[in-house]
Amino acid sequence: MVLIDALRRRIVASATSPFAHAPYPLAETLRYRNDPGLFGPGSVSWKVVGDVCTMVGGIRALLIQSAHPEVVAGVADHSRYREDPLGRLSRTSAYVTATTFGAMPEVEEAVERVKRAHRRVVGMSHRGQPYAADAADLSAWVHNALTDSFLEAYARFGREPLAPGEADQFVAEQARIGRLLGADPLPETAAELRRWITDHEGVGPSPGMADTVSFLTDPPLDGVGLRVGYRILQAGAVSTIPDRIRQVLGIETFPGARAATRSLIASLRWALGSSPSWHLALIRTGAPIPEGLFRQRLPVDPESVRSA
Repeated sequence: MVLIDALRRRIVASATSPFAHAPYPLAETLRYRNDPGLFGPGSVSWKVVGDVCTMVGGIRALLIQSAHPEVVAGVADHSRYREDPLGRLSRTSAYVTATTFGAMPEVEEAVERVKRAHRRVVGMSHRGQPYAADAADLSAWVHNALTDSFLEAYARFGREPLAPGEADQFVAEQARIGRLLGADPLPETAAELRRWITDHEGVGPSPGMADTVSFLTDPPLDGVGLRVGYRILQAGAVSTIPDRIRQVLGIETFPGARAATRSLIASLRWALGSSPSWHLALIRTGAPIPEGLFRQRLPVDPESVRSA
């Protein structure tokens, strides 16, 4: 038992370390008692985003987002992702955590932070098209790619199958975030969303896309185990990208990618359980805590909040 616990702790430390390069966004969340945020305990969003398969969804989303020349030009021209990749990853993760599991003041703060950053991101893509990160259509590409990717990752690698109607419910829930960002259009069903992504006229190859794909194929991660694990997750993400988008990206899947990813996700789920931020949100809202779902320590000590 001691050896098993030590193994679990080692996996947790390795898997969570890349996301620990930004302040935790829900540090004050227990001060907003009974605030359900955008979604609440009965939502599909808490179940989907709370599962470890979001790691696959995140990689998939970054790849798909890079297939839009104007979007990826904004990243290439204004982001320091090569100099500070784990910082950018952590900030993106913090945004997803805050908008999904946060109380409304935390949701609004996270959205406003993104909107402030996007106002400065303007320029011209390689094909002579102007871009602005806060433009409704570009915001929609980024947001919708993330929604579609989280949903597809859960459908392929999630803890349990979604019930009928839950995929559409997830898309409709996530559209609430998109509306706060000013994104448009925002499909309201899973089928509409997939068609919008797959048939989008704006996608195409670009220098920024090539650089991003190269970076996401082999990012600078410490440790052989972490690098091998990432490559498996990345292969699983690639295997779920629609053929047309994958052809634009110039990447290929390989036999066994999904099976390998499914096995790794099962191991990660055994070690990490579901998101501790989900656990914290359940405590904040006074909802029942499902037995056996959470394994990690809470990011915030409830007793310290009560005594403050």
